[in-house]
Amino acid sequence: MDRETSWAVIEGQRLRIADLLTGLTPEEWETPSLCGGWRVRDVAAHLALTPQPMPVRGLLVAGWRARGDYNRMIDRLTLAYARRPEAELISQIRARASSRRLPAPTNYRNILFDVIVHGQDIAVPLNRTLAVDPVAVAAATTRAARVGWPVWDGHRLDGIQLRATDIDWEFGAGQQIRGPIMALLLLVTGRTALAHQLTGDGLDTVTTRLTVLPRRRLRSPASNPASIHEGTPNP
Repeated sequence: MDRETSWAVIEGQRLRIADLLTGLTPEEWETPSLCGGWRVRDVAAHLALTPQPMPVRGLLVAGWRARGDYNRMIDRLTLAYARRPEAELISQIRARASSRRLPAPTNYRNILFDVIVHGQDIAVPLNRTLAVDPVAVAAATTRAARVGWPVWDGHRLDGIQLRATDIDWEFGAGQQIRGPIMALLLLVTGRTALAHQLTGDGLDTVTTRLTVLPRRRLRSPASNPASIHEGTPNP
């Protein structure tokens, strides 16, 4: 998927997420999301922060306060921002939907999978549907499967072949996991909420790895103002 098409998908997803958030009750805002330890409110705050790159000085201060721990830094920034009123978070997501601002050296490919996955982090536990073009989800899954540290442990997909059943797409070689492309994307990013839609001899292997390999929430380097480099792609 080329750059312009990807940015169009990103903008569309941001607007759909803003629309979904607009109709939520106060209780739904506090619902645990698929992003471990974060509520729907926190994911919304994270998405509102995405097109607002932090100045280098602010980033250094935030990193120092978090004692150099990347996830701790992102948690603190996001949870602090999540205290803002719901209407303000929605307004910011909507107003910056078309923004292409990125913290260097990240790129649109990271933003693509980040916004798609975080949209599902909100929608799935609320039993809502957030439509995404399967072609875009396939591009996002390819990118997510190749990104390793610092987002997640890339070894979870060693010896695994992913194969979508709703679009012509596959990735890797080895034990198979088959199912809808969205369920595959969520699995690749450490989420098992749609794993019941998946089959194959590789499914148990990956779900077991998710419990024993170091786990990191999806903190795409392209998805927040405290960005660091993209990580090392798998071979």
